[in-house]
Amino acid sequence: ERGGTVMLGEPANKTNPSRRPTFGAFLRSEPTLLPQDQDDYYAAATAKDNHRVSNASAAASPPQYYVASPSAGYSTSSPSPYLMSPLVQLSPYAKSPWIVPSPMLGGLFSGNSGLIGSLIRKEGHVYSLAATGDLLYTGSDSKNIRVWKNFREFSGFKSNSGLVKAIVVSGDRVFTGHQDGKIRIWKKPSKDNHHLNNLSVAAHKRIGSLPTLKDYIKSSINPKNYVEVRRRSKALRIKHFDAVSCLSLNQEAGILYSGSWDKTMKVWRLSDSKCLESVDAHDDAINSIASGLDGLVFTGSADGTVKVWRRELHGKGTTHFLVRLLLDQESAVTSLAVGEASGVVYSGSSDGAVNFWTRQKHLSHGGALRGHKLAVLCLAAAGNLVLSGSADKSISVWRRDPATGAHSWLSVLTGHGGPIKCLAVEQEQTPGAEDEDENGPRWIVYSGSLDKSVRIWSVSEHMPEMRPYLSPCRSPE
Repeated sequence: ERGGTVMLGEPANKTNPSRRPTFGAFLRSEPTLLPQDQDDYYAAATAKDNHRVSNASAAASPPQYYVASPSAGYSTSSPSPYLMSPLVQLSPYAKSPWIVPSPMLGGLFSGNSGLIGSLIRKEGHVYSLAATGDLLYTGSDSKNIRVWKNFREFSGFKSNSGLVKAIVVSGDRVFTGHQDGKIRIWKKPSKDNHHLNNLSVAAHKRIGSLPTLKDYIKSSINPKNYVEVRRRSKALRIKHFDAVSCLSLNQEAGILYSGSWDKTMKVWRLSDSKCLESVDAHDDAINSIASGLDGLVFTGSADGTVKVWRRELHGKGTTHFLVRLLLDQESAVTSLAVGEASGVVYSGSSDGAVNFWTRQKHLSHGGALRGHKLAVLCLAAAGNLVLSGSADKSISVWRRDPATGAHSWLSVLTGHGGPIKCLAVEQEQTPGAEDEDENGPRWIVYSGSLDKSVRIWSVSEHMPEMRPYLSPCRSPE
C-alpha cells in the first residue's frame, strides 16, 4: 500500500498537494518504523532480507509445519477436523517457539477458539491470501504462489516477475495481481486428474494474462487508446502501468475488478478476459477494492477517500458512475471489507481506525472501531464478525449485534513476529454442525504476515467479549 500519514509529527498542511507523505516503505516490509524496543531482532532480519532478491522456484526449500496441540496450552474442547490431523501427534515441532500461546487466548474464552497452527516457509514476506474450500493460496515477494491443503503443501507455481499482491479464485481459474502491473490467470488441475497427487504433473498452469495479447496488440494500433502516465510517457489505457494492489470478483455479473497504484480501477469480463472499462478513480494509489451490497463497488485510496461506484449497462459494455464519497480524511485508506450477511462496509486506515457504514441506513456512517496502535493493513468480514490485521502484529476480532448494530471487541489474536498483511476467512465445517444454532458459526481465519508465516485460527461468533466497547460516532461534516 502507498500513501498515508504516520501519526508521529505535526498535521499535514492541507494546502500542500503532497499532504500525505508516503509510508509505502513501511508497508512494503520496511521495519524501521516499528518500536525498537520490541523489534530489534525482527528489524535486523528484515533489513537483511530487503537486500536479497529471491530466485527460489516453486520447489525450493522445504516448508515447515507447526500444529498447535492441546499440550501447547490452547483450548480445544471442541475439536475441529484440522486438530485431528496426524501432524498433531507426530509433528516434532509441537513444542516449537512458534507455538507459544497468545496471552490474550489463555483462559479468555470457553475453550472454543484459538490458534490451530502455522505454515512457515522462509522464502518471502506473505502479501496475499485466498481461501476456497479446502485449499489455501498464499502469495509472497518471492514471486511464488503456494497451494496448501490440510496443513501440507499441495501444489505451487511461480510467475516470471512481480511479487504477488492479490489473489482471487473463480471456479477453476486463479487470478493473481503483481507488483509489475500484470494480472496473471492460472488454471487449477482437474479434480478427476489421476495424477492429482503428483505435483509435477497436476500443477496449476498459466493460461493467460490481463489484458490478453490479442487485445493489447489491437489497442496499441489506435493512438486514442493511450494515456499520459508521466511526463513524455504514455501507456495503453487497458493495461495497468503500476502495481496491481487489489482484486475483487462480482461472480453474479461475471466481472473482475482490479485496483492499482496507477490510480485507476479496471473492469474485466471473465468470459473473454476483455477490459470493459478503465476508471480514473482516485488522486493517489488505490490500495483496496471490494464489490458487494447490490452490485456496488467500493475503492479505498492513499488519498484518504473511500468511494462508491455503481455499474450501469450501455449496449455491450458497462459504465461505472461515482455514487458517493463515503470518507475523506488525512490518513490513507489501506483496506476494505464488505459484510454481505451484515450489510456493513468496513474501511481500515493508516491511523489504526476501522470506519464502517451500514446498508440499512443508506450507507450512513456508523462509527469507528479502534483496537490498534499502528496502521490497519487488512480486513476480513464473515457472518457478524469483522477482523482487522495491523502493523502492530495483532488481529482484533469484533462482533456486530444484528439487533442494535453495536460492535463488541471479542479478542486480540497475537503471536505473529511481524505486521499482519493479509487475512482470509472460511466457515469451519465440523461434524457437530447441528449445534451451530446454540454455539453460532465457527470460522477458520488465515493470517499472512511479513514474518514470512501464515497462522491459522479458529474463531467463534459467540466468544464472550473482551470488554464492552461503544463505537464512537463521527461528528457530521
